[in-house]
Amino acid sequence: MTKKVLKFGGTSVGTIERIQHVAKIIGKERDLGNEIIVVVSAMAGKTNELIKLSSSITNNFNKRELDVLLSSGEQVTCALLAGALNQIKIDAKSWLNWQIPILTEGDHSNARIINMNINNINNYIKKGVAVIPGFQGVSKSGDITTIGRGGSDATAVAVAKIFDTDSCEIYTDVDGVFSTDPKKIPVAKKIDKISYDEMLELSSLGAKVMQSSAVQTAMMYDIPLEVKSTFTDRKGTKIFNQENIDYTKSVTGVAYSKDESKVTLIGVEDKPGVAANIFEPLNKAQINVDMVIQNISSDQKTTDITFTIKRDDLLKTIELLKINNRIKYKSISHNDKVAKVSIVGAGMVSTPGVTYKMFRGLADEKINILAISTSEIKLSVIIDEENTLNAVKKLHTIFDLD
Repeated sequence: MTKKVLKFGGTSVGTIERIQHVAKIIGKERDLGNEIIVVVSAMAGKTNELIKLSSSITNNFNKRELDVLLSSGEQVTCALLAGALNQIKIDAKSWLNWQIPILTEGDHSNARIINMNINNINNYIKKGVAVIPGFQGVSKSGDITTIGRGGSDATAVAVAKIFDTDSCEIYTDVDGVFSTDPKKIPVAKKIDKISYDEMLELSSLGAKVMQSSAVQTAMMYDIPLEVKSTFTDRKGTKIFNQENIDYTKSVTGVAYSKDESKVTLIGVEDKPGVAANIFEPLNKAQINVDMVIQNISSDQKTTDITFTIKRDDLLKTIELLKINNRIKYKSISHNDKVAKVSIVGAGMVSTPGVTYKMFRGLADEKINILAISTSEIKLSVIIDEENTLNAVKKLHTIFDLD
C-alpha cells in the first residue's frame, strides 16, 4: 500500500463542479488501495476577496486578525471537498490546522511549519481520506498563522516529509512544468523531468507552478514531486534529485518576473564596510536584495552601487537610504519599470557560449541589458519591462525550446 500526498491548487477547486471532479480523482487513488492525505488551497480568487474585505476596513489591518481571516479560505475548501467525498461513498474527514495541529514558528503572514501531530491522521487514512488546509498552522502560543502566498505547496511538502509518504503530487491547471509560461508563449513545451536545482531556480525567478520554498524543502529531504493537471490524464512533470539532471541540454527553461525595481546609489564614498552599511537597514526591514553591481570611478575614491528589489519595496527602500547617515553619496536614481528575464539549465555548466548566445539574441532584438546576475545553472538580466515578452520569445527560440 502506498501513502500519498495529493495537493490541489485554487483553480483545481475553484467551483463546486471542480471540487466534485477532484473528489473523483481522489476516489480513483483510493480504489488503487492507496492511503491518501489531501492538501487544499482556497478556491480561486477567495484569498484576494478576503484581502479586499480587510482593506475595506483599513490598509493596515492587524496581522494576527488577517491570518485568522485568510486561513478561512482553505477551511471552506476542506469542508466542501470532504463533503463531496462523502457524497460519493468515500469516507473522508476535514482537519483544521489547530485540530492536527500544524505547528509553526515565525511572524504572522510569514510563518514556517516545524512539526505536525501524525497519530490521528495516520490512524484515520487506513479507512478514509484526510483533507487538511494548506497555507496555515498554529503557533506555540495558539495563534493561527499563515505561511505566505502559495503556501499550500509548502504544506504539501511538509506533510510528505513529516508523514514519510511515498510521493507528493501537485495538481494544478496545467499539464506540468513548461519551458516558459504557456499562457503567454504558446510554443512552450512541457518538461517531462527536471532536477530540484533547476525547478528551484525557475520557481524563484518567476515561474508560478510551484512555490520555491516547497521545492527547497523537497530537495533537502529528497521527496519526489510530480506536477500534473487536474483536468487531463496526461503525464505530468517529475521533479527529482541531481542524478536526474539532463546535462545534454544547455537551457531547460526561460523564466521572467515583472515586479522588479532597480536602485542606483551614485558617487558613494568608496571605503571598507560601505556595502554593509547600505544593506544592513534593508536587511532589518526584511527587504530582499537580488542583483548587486558595483562600478568603481576612475579616481577610485567613489563608486556607483546598483541593486534590484521587488517593486513593492521600492518606496520603503528609498526612504531607508535617505535617512541612513552611515553612508555618503551624491544622488539616488531608481527605475520601477524593469523586469527580470532568466535562462535556467543544468547543462550551462558544461556548455560554452551560452552567455554570448543570450546577449547576442537580446542585442538582435535591440533590447538593452541593465544588470546581470549569474550562477552555475542560471543567467538573469534586468531589462525594460516593455521588452519582457519579446525577450522571452527570442531566448525560447534561440535555445531550441519552441
